[in-house]
Amino acid sequence: MTLRSRITLLTAGLLLVTLLVLGLALEGLLRGFLYRSLRQELLEASNQVVRLLNLGGQTLLEAGLPASLYAELQLLPEENPALLAQEGGISLQKSPALGSQRLLLKEADYRTLLERGEAWAYAELPREGPPLKLLVYARRVEVNLSGTVWQGALLVGKPVESLESTLSQFARIYAGTALLVLLLSILLARSLVARALEPLEWVARRAEAITTRPEPLPEPEGRDEVATLVRALNGMLSRMQQAFLAQTRFLQDASHELRTPITAILGHVGYLLRRTPLTEAQRESLEIVKREAERMGKLVSDLLELSQSGTWRIEPVPLRVLDLLEEIREEFAPGFAGEIRVEADPGLYLLGDPYRLHQVLANLVTNAIKAKAQRITLKAFGVEGRVVVRVEDDGEGIPQEHLPRIFERFYRVDKARDRERGGSGLGLAIVKAILEAHGGEIWVESEVGKGTAFSFSLPSAAPPPPLR
Repeated sequence: MTLRSRITLLTAGLLLVTLLVLGLALEGLLRGFLYRSLRQELLEASNQVVRLLNLGGQTLLEAGLPASLYAELQLLPEENPALLAQEGGISLQKSPALGSQRLLLKEADYRTLLERGEAWAYAELPREGPPLKLLVYARRVEVNLSGTVWQGALLVGKPVESLESTLSQFARIYAGTALLVLLLSILLARSLVARALEPLEWVARRAEAITTRPEPLPEPEGRDEVATLVRALNGMLSRMQQAFLAQTRFLQDASHELRTPITAILGHVGYLLRRTPLTEAQRESLEIVKREAERMGKLVSDLLELSQSGTWRIEPVPLRVLDLLEEIREEFAPGFAGEIRVEADPGLYLLGDPYRLHQVLANLVTNAIKAKAQRITLKAFGVEGRVVVRVEDDGEGIPQEHLPRIFERFYRVDKARDRERGGSGLGLAIVKAILEAHGGEIWVESEVGKGTAFSFSLPSAAPPPPLR
Protein backbone atom coordinates (compact mmCIF):
# COMPACT_ATOMS: atom_id res chain seq x y z
CA MET A 1 0.00 0.00 0.00
CA THR A 2 1.38 3.39 -0.98
CA LEU A 3 2.10 6.16 1.51
CA ARG A 4 -0.61 8.27 -0.15
CA SER A 5 -3.21 5.55 0.42
CA ARG A 6 -2.11 5.00 4.04
CA ILE A 7 -2.36 8.69 4.88
CA THR A 8 -5.74 8.97 3.14
CA LEU A 9 -7.08 5.91 4.97
CA LEU A 10 -5.74 7.19 8.29
CA THR A 11 -7.39 10.57 7.70
CA ALA A 12 -10.65 8.89 6.72
CA GLY A 13 -10.50 6.64 9.78
CA LEU A 14 -9.92 9.56 12.16
CA LEU A 15 -12.74 11.51 10.51
CA LEU A 16 -15.05 8.51 10.73
CA VAL A 17 -14.36 8.10 14.45
CA THR A 18 -14.88 11.84 14.97
CA LEU A 19 -18.20 11.76 13.12
CA LEU A 20 -19.35 8.71 15.10
CA VAL A 21 -18.46 10.33 18.43
CA LEU A 22 -20.07 13.60 17.36
CA GLY A 23 -23.20 11.78 16.18
CA LEU A 24 -23.55 9.88 19.44
CA ALA A 25 -23.03 13.10 21.42
CA LEU A 26 -25.63 15.00 19.36
CA GLU A 27 -28.10 12.13 19.60
CA GLY A 28 -27.60 12.04 23.36
CA LEU A 29 -28.12 15.79 23.67
CA LEU A 30 -31.24 15.69 21.49
CA ARG A 31 -32.64 12.71 23.39
CA GLY A 32 -32.01 14.45 26.71
CA PHE A 33 -33.69 17.66 25.51
CA LEU A 34 -36.76 15.88 24.16
CA TYR A 35 -37.25 13.74 27.27
CA ARG A 36 -36.69 16.69 29.59
CA SER A 37 -39.36 18.60 27.68
CA LEU A 38 -41.72 15.63 27.95
CA ARG A 39 -41.09 15.28 31.68
CA GLN A 40 -41.74 18.99 32.15
CA GLU A 41 -45.02 18.67 30.24
CA LEU A 42 -46.10 15.72 32.40
CA LEU A 43 -45.18 17.57 35.60
CA GLU A 44 -47.21 20.63 34.60
CA ALA A 45 -50.20 18.48 33.65
CA SER A 46 -49.98 16.62 36.96
CA ASN A 47 -49.79 19.90 38.91
CA GLN A 48 -52.82 21.19 37.01
CA VAL A 49 -54.86 18.12 38.00
CA VAL A 50 -53.72 18.36 41.62
CA ARG A 51 -54.82 22.01 41.79
CA LEU A 52 -58.19 20.97 40.43
CA LEU A 53 -58.53 18.25 43.03
CA ASN A 54 -57.56 20.65 45.80
CA LEU A 55 -60.30 23.01 44.67
CA GLY A 56 -62.81 20.23 45.07
CA GLY A 57 -63.13 19.21 41.44
CA GLN A 58 -63.54 15.53 40.89
CA THR A 59 -63.29 15.05 37.13
CA LEU A 60 -60.20 14.89 34.87
CA LEU A 61 -62.30 16.20 32.00
CA GLU A 62 -62.49 19.56 33.79
CA ALA A 63 -58.67 19.74 33.92
CA GLY A 64 -58.54 20.49 30.21
CA LEU A 65 -55.71 18.03 29.59
CA PRO A 66 -54.40 17.79 26.00
CA ALA A 67 -55.86 14.91 24.02
CA SER A 68 -52.39 13.39 23.67
CA LEU A 69 -52.09 12.85 27.45
CA TYR A 70 -53.21 9.67 29.17
CA ALA A 71 -54.24 10.16 32.81
CA GLU A 72 -55.90 8.08 35.50
CA LEU A 73 -56.80 8.73 39.13
CA GLN A 74 -56.60 5.55 41.17
CA LEU A 75 -57.62 4.80 44.76
CA LEU A 76 -55.04 2.79 46.74
CA PRO A 77 -56.99 0.88 49.42
CA GLU A 78 -54.02 -1.46 49.93
CA GLU A 79 -50.38 -0.56 49.70
CA ASN A 80 -49.31 -3.85 48.16
CA PRO A 81 -47.04 -3.27 45.11
CA ALA A 82 -47.45 -6.83 43.79
CA LEU A 83 -51.22 -6.65 43.92
CA LEU A 84 -51.28 -3.16 42.44
CA ALA A 85 -49.07 -4.32 39.53
CA GLN A 86 -51.58 -7.06 38.71
CA GLU A 87 -54.86 -5.22 39.19
CA GLY A 88 -53.97 -1.56 39.70
CA GLY A 89 -55.74 0.68 42.13
CA ILE A 90 -59.46 1.34 42.03
CA SER A 91 -59.97 3.53 38.97
CA LEU A 92 -61.85 6.69 39.93
CA GLN A 93 -61.37 8.83 36.85
CA LYS A 94 -59.68 8.46 33.41
CA SER A 95 -58.89 10.88 30.65
CA PRO A 96 -60.74 10.42 27.34
CA ALA A 97 -57.53 9.19 25.65
CA LEU A 98 -57.49 6.05 27.81
CA GLY A 99 -60.97 4.95 26.91
CA SER A 100 -61.59 1.58 28.52
CA GLN A 101 -57.91 0.81 29.12
CA ARG A 102 -55.99 1.10 32.41
CA LEU A 103 -52.63 2.64 33.22
CA LEU A 104 -50.79 -0.09 35.12
CA LEU A 105 -47.25 0.19 36.42
CA LYS A 106 -44.77 -2.52 37.24
CA GLU A 107 -44.33 -3.79 40.79
CA ALA A 108 -41.00 -1.96 41.24
CA ASP A 109 -42.57 1.30 40.02
CA TYR A 110 -45.50 0.99 42.49
CA ARG A 111 -43.02 0.29 45.28
CA THR A 112 -41.09 3.46 44.41
CA LEU A 113 -44.36 5.41 44.31
CA LEU A 114 -45.41 4.16 47.74
CA GLU A 115 -41.99 4.79 49.30
CA ARG A 116 -41.10 8.15 47.74
CA GLY A 117 -44.48 9.58 46.86
CA GLU A 118 -43.68 9.84 43.14
CA ALA A 119 -42.16 7.74 40.37
CA TRP A 120 -41.18 7.94 36.72
CA ALA A 121 -41.98 4.79 34.78
CA TYR A 122 -42.77 3.32 31.39
CA ALA A 123 -46.14 1.71 30.71
CA GLU A 124 -47.55 -0.09 27.69
CA LEU A 125 -51.07 -0.06 26.31
CA PRO A 126 -52.18 -2.92 24.07
CA ARG A 127 -53.23 -2.15 20.50
CA GLU A 128 -52.98 -3.72 17.07
CA GLY A 129 -49.37 -4.36 16.27
CA PRO A 130 -46.70 -3.38 18.81
CA PRO A 131 -47.99 -1.99 22.15
CA LEU A 132 -48.09 1.75 22.71
CA LYS A 133 -45.23 2.82 24.98
CA LEU A 134 -45.80 5.75 27.36
CA LEU A 135 -43.62 7.70 29.74
CA VAL A 136 -45.66 7.99 32.95
CA TYR A 137 -45.33 10.33 35.91
CA ALA A 138 -47.06 8.91 39.02
CA ARG A 139 -47.58 10.76 42.30
CA ARG A 140 -49.48 10.10 45.48
CA VAL A 141 -52.49 12.32 46.09
CA GLU A 142 -55.28 12.55 48.69
CA VAL A 143 -58.78 11.88 47.40
CA ASN A 144 -61.80 13.25 49.28
CA LEU A 145 -64.82 10.98 48.87
CA SER A 146 -67.96 12.06 50.77
CA GLY A 147 -65.88 13.73 53.45
CA THR A 148 -63.50 10.78 53.79
CA VAL A 149 -59.89 11.26 52.65
CA TRP A 150 -58.36 8.29 50.85
CA GLN A 151 -54.86 7.68 49.58
CA GLY A 152 -54.71 7.62 45.83
CA ALA A 153 -52.33 7.88 42.88
CA LEU A 154 -52.42 10.18 39.89
CA LEU A 155 -50.81 8.73 36.75
CA VAL A 156 -50.16 11.01 33.79
CA GLY A 157 -48.45 9.66 30.67
CA LYS A 158 -47.70 10.44 27.05
CA PRO A 159 -46.56 8.21 24.17
CA VAL A 160 -42.87 8.39 23.32
CA GLU A 161 -43.39 7.33 19.68
CA SER A 162 -43.05 10.87 18.35
CA LEU A 163 -39.83 11.35 20.32
CA GLU A 164 -38.30 8.10 19.06
CA SER A 165 -39.45 8.95 15.54
CA THR A 166 -37.72 12.32 15.78
CA LEU A 167 -34.56 10.63 17.05
CA SER A 168 -34.67 8.02 14.24
CA GLN A 169 -35.14 10.73 11.64
CA PHE A 170 -32.22 12.67 13.08
CA ALA A 171 -30.07 9.53 12.97
CA ARG A 172 -30.92 8.92 9.31
CA ILE A 173 -30.24 12.53 8.31
CA TYR A 174 -27.02 12.63 10.28
CA ALA A 175 -25.82 9.29 8.86
CA GLY A 176 -26.45 10.48 5.29
CA THR A 177 -24.79 13.82 5.94
CA ALA A 178 -21.82 12.16 7.67
CA LEU A 179 -21.38 9.72 4.78
CA LEU A 180 -21.40 12.56 2.28
CA VAL A 181 -18.93 14.54 4.39
CA LEU A 182 -16.73 11.45 4.69
CA LEU A 183 -16.67 10.84 0.94
CA LEU A 184 -15.95 14.48 0.16
CA SER A 185 -13.25 14.53 2.83
CA ILE A 186 -11.61 11.41 1.37
CA LEU A 187 -11.50 13.01 -2.08
CA LEU A 188 -10.17 16.26 -0.64
CA ALA A 189 -7.64 14.44 1.55
CA ARG A 190 -6.42 12.38 -1.40
CA SER A 191 -5.94 15.52 -3.45
CA LEU A 192 -4.16 17.36 -0.62
CA VAL A 193 -1.97 14.36 0.20
CA ALA A 194 -1.06 13.96 -3.48
CA ARG A 195 -0.06 17.62 -3.62
CA ALA A 196 1.88 17.34 -0.37
CA LEU A 197 3.73 14.22 -1.57
CA GLU A 198 4.62 15.59 -5.02
CA PRO A 199 8.08 16.73 -3.83
CA LEU A 200 8.77 13.31 -2.31
CA GLU A 201 7.65 11.55 -5.49
CA TRP A 202 9.93 13.84 -7.46
CA VAL A 203 12.81 12.90 -5.16
CA ALA A 204 11.93 9.20 -5.55
CA ARG A 205 11.94 9.44 -9.35
CA ARG A 206 15.26 11.23 -9.39
CA ALA A 207 16.70 8.75 -6.90
CA GLU A 208 15.61 5.84 -9.12
CA ALA A 209 17.34 7.50 -12.06
CA ILE A 210 20.60 7.48 -10.10
CA THR A 211 21.07 3.80 -11.06
CA THR A 212 21.45 4.82 -14.72
CA ARG A 213 22.66 8.42 -14.35
CA PRO A 214 24.47 8.93 -11.04
CA GLU A 215 24.03 12.68 -10.99
CA PRO A 216 23.32 14.72 -7.85
CA LEU A 217 19.75 15.87 -7.35
CA PRO A 218 19.02 19.59 -7.76
CA GLU A 219 18.49 20.94 -4.27
CA PRO A 220 15.18 22.82 -3.76
CA GLU A 221 15.10 26.15 -2.00
CA GLY A 222 14.15 26.36 1.64
CA ARG A 223 14.89 24.24 4.68
CA ASP A 224 11.88 21.94 4.79
CA GLU A 225 11.95 18.15 5.08
CA VAL A 226 12.22 17.59 1.32
CA ALA A 227 15.25 19.89 1.02
CA THR A 228 16.88 18.09 3.95
CA LEU A 229 16.20 14.72 2.31
CA VAL A 230 17.66 15.86 -1.03
CA ARG A 231 20.81 17.14 0.68
CA ALA A 232 21.15 13.84 2.55
CA LEU A 233 20.74 11.86 -0.71
CA ASN A 234 23.30 14.03 -2.48
CA GLY A 235 25.75 13.55 0.37
CA MET A 236 25.21 9.80 0.30
CA LEU A 237 25.60 9.72 -3.50
CA SER A 238 28.84 11.69 -3.29
CA ARG A 239 30.28 9.29 -0.71
CA MET A 240 29.18 6.27 -2.77
CA GLN A 241 30.81 7.67 -5.90
CA GLN A 242 34.03 8.35 -4.02
CA ALA A 243 34.03 4.83 -2.58
CA PHE A 244 33.27 3.33 -6.02
CA LEU A 245 36.06 5.30 -7.66
CA ALA A 246 38.49 4.25 -4.93
CA GLN A 247 37.47 0.62 -5.35
CA THR A 248 37.77 0.86 -9.14
CA ARG A 249 41.24 2.38 -8.91
CA PHE A 250 42.31 -0.31 -6.48
CA LEU A 251 41.05 -3.09 -8.74
CA GLN A 252 42.73 -1.59 -11.78
CA ASP A 253 46.03 -1.06 -9.97
CA ALA A 254 45.97 -4.52 -8.40
CA SER A 255 45.10 -6.16 -11.74
CA HIS A 256 47.92 -4.41 -13.53
CA GLU A 257 50.41 -5.24 -10.77
CA LEU A 258 49.39 -8.91 -10.71
CA ARG A 259 49.63 -9.42 -14.45
CA THR A 260 53.44 -9.14 -14.54
CA PRO A 261 54.24 -11.85 -11.93
CA ILE A 262 51.54 -14.15 -13.37
CA THR A 263 53.01 -13.78 -16.84
CA ALA A 264 56.46 -14.50 -15.43
CA ILE A 265 55.20 -17.59 -13.58
CA LEU A 266 53.52 -18.97 -16.71
CA GLY A 267 56.60 -18.28 -18.81
CA HIS A 268 58.99 -20.05 -16.46
CA VAL A 269 56.64 -22.97 -15.87
CA GLY A 270 56.18 -23.40 -19.62
CA TYR A 271 59.94 -23.35 -20.13
CA LEU A 272 60.48 -25.98 -17.41
CA LEU A 273 57.80 -28.22 -18.87
CA ARG A 274 59.19 -28.00 -22.40
CA ARG A 275 62.96 -27.79 -21.97
CA THR A 276 63.99 -29.61 -18.79
CA PRO A 277 63.98 -33.29 -17.85
CA LEU A 278 61.43 -33.81 -15.09
CA THR A 279 60.29 -36.68 -12.95
CA GLU A 280 56.61 -37.56 -13.06
CA ALA A 281 56.00 -35.93 -9.67
CA GLN A 282 57.80 -32.74 -10.73
CA ARG A 283 55.81 -32.56 -13.97
CA GLU A 284 52.55 -33.06 -12.09
CA SER A 285 53.42 -30.27 -9.65
CA LEU A 286 54.35 -27.88 -12.48
CA GLU A 287 51.09 -28.69 -14.28
CA ILE A 288 49.19 -27.74 -11.11
CA VAL A 289 51.18 -24.49 -10.85
CA LYS A 290 50.45 -23.72 -14.50
CA ARG A 291 46.73 -24.44 -14.16
CA GLU A 292 46.36 -22.28 -11.06
CA ALA A 293 48.40 -19.47 -12.61
CA GLU A 294 46.19 -19.54 -15.69
CA ARG A 295 43.09 -19.43 -13.48
CA MET A 296 44.56 -16.49 -11.56
CA GLY A 297 45.38 -14.77 -14.83
CA LYS A 298 41.76 -15.13 -15.99
CA LEU A 299 40.55 -13.83 -12.63
CA VAL A 300 42.81 -10.78 -12.94
CA SER A 301 41.59 -10.14 -16.49
CA ASP A 302 37.96 -10.42 -15.40
CA LEU A 303 38.58 -8.10 -12.44
CA LEU A 304 40.20 -5.53 -14.69
CA GLU A 305 37.38 -5.73 -17.21
CA LEU A 306 34.70 -5.48 -14.52
CA SER A 307 36.39 -2.49 -12.91
CA GLN A 308 36.31 -0.73 -16.29
CA SER A 309 32.65 -1.54 -16.96
CA GLY A 310 31.57 1.97 -16.03
CA THR A 311 33.86 3.42 -18.72
CA TRP A 312 33.12 0.98 -21.54
CA ARG A 313 32.48 2.57 -24.89
CA ILE A 314 29.44 0.79 -26.24
CA GLU A 315 29.05 1.42 -29.96
CA PRO A 316 25.68 -0.11 -30.89
CA VAL A 317 24.98 -0.86 -34.53
CA PRO A 318 22.22 -2.88 -36.21
CA LEU A 319 23.24 -6.56 -36.01
CA ARG A 320 21.67 -9.51 -37.77
CA VAL A 321 20.93 -11.88 -34.91
CA LEU A 322 21.26 -15.03 -37.01
CA ASP A 323 24.81 -14.05 -38.04
CA LEU A 324 25.74 -13.41 -34.40
CA LEU A 325 24.47 -16.83 -33.29
CA GLU A 326 26.03 -18.66 -36.26
CA GLU A 327 29.38 -17.06 -35.45
CA ILE A 328 29.20 -18.45 -31.92
CA ARG A 329 28.27 -21.92 -33.20
CA GLU A 330 31.17 -21.96 -35.65
CA GLU A 331 33.53 -20.94 -32.86
CA PHE A 332 32.49 -23.57 -30.32
CA ALA A 333 31.19 -26.49 -32.41
CA PRO A 334 34.60 -27.95 -33.41
CA GLY A 335 35.69 -28.45 -29.81
CA PHE A 336 32.27 -29.48 -28.46
CA ALA A 337 31.31 -33.15 -28.34
CA GLY A 338 27.58 -32.39 -28.35
CA GLU A 339 25.26 -30.45 -30.66
CA ILE A 340 24.83 -26.69 -30.97
CA ARG A 341 21.62 -25.60 -32.72
CA VAL A 342 20.58 -22.15 -33.90
CA GLU A 343 16.94 -21.04 -34.22
CA ALA A 344 16.41 -17.44 -35.33
CA ASP A 345 14.47 -15.48 -37.92
CA PRO A 346 16.84 -14.33 -40.69
CA GLY A 347 15.15 -10.92 -40.73
CA LEU A 348 15.65 -10.26 -37.00
CA TYR A 349 18.01 -7.40 -36.10
CA LEU A 350 19.03 -5.92 -32.76
CA LEU A 351 20.98 -2.86 -31.67
CA GLY A 352 24.26 -3.69 -29.98
CA ASP A 353 28.03 -3.69 -29.87
CA PRO A 354 29.17 -6.77 -31.84
CA TYR A 355 32.33 -7.34 -29.78
CA ARG A 356 30.54 -7.10 -26.41
CA LEU A 357 27.55 -9.23 -27.47
CA HIS A 358 29.93 -11.88 -28.82
CA GLN A 359 31.56 -11.82 -25.37
CA VAL A 360 28.14 -12.30 -23.71
CA LEU A 361 27.17 -15.28 -25.87
CA ALA A 362 30.61 -16.86 -25.62
CA ASN A 363 30.45 -16.64 -21.84
CA LEU A 364 26.99 -18.22 -21.69
CA VAL A 365 27.93 -21.04 -24.08
CA THR A 366 31.12 -21.68 -22.11
CA ASN A 367 29.05 -22.03 -18.94
CA ALA A 368 26.74 -24.49 -20.69
CA ILE A 369 29.70 -26.61 -21.78
CA LYS A 370 31.11 -26.58 -18.25
CA ALA A 371 27.69 -27.78 -17.02
CA LYS A 372 28.21 -30.97 -19.11
CA ALA A 373 25.52 -30.12 -21.64
CA GLN A 374 25.10 -32.40 -24.65
CA ARG A 375 22.78 -30.08 -26.57
CA ILE A 376 22.94 -26.28 -26.65
CA THR A 377 20.24 -24.27 -28.43
CA LEU A 378 20.70 -20.63 -29.40
CA LYS A 379 17.28 -19.01 -29.98
CA ALA A 380 16.12 -15.51 -30.84
CA PHE A 381 12.68 -13.96 -31.35
CA GLY A 382 11.07 -10.51 -31.30
CA VAL A 383 8.74 -9.27 -28.56
CA GLU A 384 7.18 -5.77 -28.58
CA GLY A 385 10.06 -3.83 -30.08
CA ARG A 386 12.76 -5.91 -28.42
CA VAL A 387 14.75 -9.02 -29.30
CA VAL A 388 14.98 -11.88 -26.81
CA VAL A 389 17.98 -14.21 -27.12
CA ARG A 390 18.00 -17.53 -25.23
CA VAL A 391 20.87 -19.90 -24.57
CA GLU A 392 19.34 -23.26 -23.55
CA ASP A 393 21.21 -26.36 -22.46
CA ASP A 394 20.45 -29.80 -21.08
CA GLY A 395 23.23 -29.74 -18.50
CA GLU A 396 23.29 -30.22 -14.75
CA GLY A 397 20.98 -27.32 -13.94
CA ILE A 398 21.15 -24.86 -11.04
CA PRO A 399 19.30 -25.31 -7.72
CA GLN A 400 16.49 -22.80 -7.24
CA GLU A 401 17.98 -21.31 -4.08
CA HIS A 402 21.03 -20.10 -6.03
CA LEU A 403 19.18 -18.37 -8.89
CA PRO A 404 18.55 -14.99 -7.14
CA ARG A 405 22.33 -14.53 -6.58
CA ILE A 406 23.69 -16.09 -9.76
CA PHE A 407 24.73 -12.71 -11.24
CA GLU A 408 26.57 -11.48 -8.14
CA ARG A 409 30.33 -11.01 -8.28
CA PHE A 410 32.37 -13.99 -7.06
CA TYR A 411 29.20 -16.03 -6.42
CA ARG A 412 29.61 -19.72 -7.21
CA VAL A 413 26.95 -22.44 -7.05
CA ASP A 414 29.53 -25.12 -6.26
CA LYS A 415 32.77 -23.44 -5.20
CA ALA A 416 34.96 -26.54 -5.36
CA ARG A 417 33.66 -27.69 -8.76
CA ASP A 418 33.79 -24.20 -10.28
CA ARG A 419 37.37 -23.80 -9.11
CA GLU A 420 38.31 -27.11 -10.75
CA ARG A 421 36.70 -25.92 -14.01
CA GLY A 422 38.62 -22.64 -13.93
CA GLY A 423 35.68 -20.41 -13.05
CA SER A 424 36.35 -17.04 -11.44
CA GLY A 425 32.80 -16.25 -10.34
CA LEU A 426 32.85 -13.05 -12.40
CA GLY A 427 31.67 -14.23 -15.81
CA LEU A 428 27.94 -13.75 -15.27
CA ALA A 429 28.55 -10.44 -13.46
CA ILE A 430 30.41 -9.23 -16.58
CA VAL A 431 27.57 -10.51 -18.80
CA LYS A 432 25.01 -8.57 -16.76
CA ALA A 433 27.16 -5.41 -16.79
CA ILE A 434 27.52 -5.57 -20.60
CA LEU A 435 23.76 -6.04 -21.13
CA GLU A 436 22.85 -3.25 -18.71
CA ALA A 437 25.27 -0.95 -20.55
CA HIS A 438 23.22 -1.76 -23.68
CA GLY A 439 19.95 -0.93 -21.89
CA GLY A 440 19.04 -4.62 -21.72
CA GLU A 441 18.24 -7.15 -19.04
CA ILE A 442 19.01 -10.80 -18.35
CA TRP A 443 17.25 -13.57 -16.44
CA VAL A 444 17.68 -17.28 -15.86
CA GLU A 445 15.45 -20.33 -15.60
CA SER A 446 16.81 -23.67 -14.46
CA GLU A 447 15.87 -27.07 -13.12
CA VAL A 448 18.35 -29.49 -11.60
CA GLY A 449 18.96 -32.47 -13.88
CA LYS A 450 17.10 -30.94 -16.85
CA GLY A 451 19.12 -27.90 -17.83
CA THR A 452 19.32 -24.12 -17.78
CA ALA A 453 18.12 -21.30 -20.02
CA PHE A 454 19.69 -17.84 -19.90
CA SER A 455 17.62 -15.16 -21.66
CA PHE A 456 18.40 -11.54 -22.37
CA SER A 457 16.53 -8.81 -24.23
CA LEU A 458 17.85 -5.87 -26.21
CA PRO A 459 16.22 -3.17 -28.35
CA SER A 460 15.37 -4.35 -31.83
CA ALA A 461 16.68 -2.53 -34.91
CA ALA A 462 15.63 -2.04 -38.48
CA PRO A 463 17.73 -3.82 -41.13
CA PRO A 464 20.48 -1.60 -42.53
CA PRO A 465 19.90 -0.26 -46.04
CA PRO A 466 21.40 -2.43 -48.79
CA LEU A 467 24.75 -1.38 -50.18
CA ARG A 468 24.66 0.09 -53.69
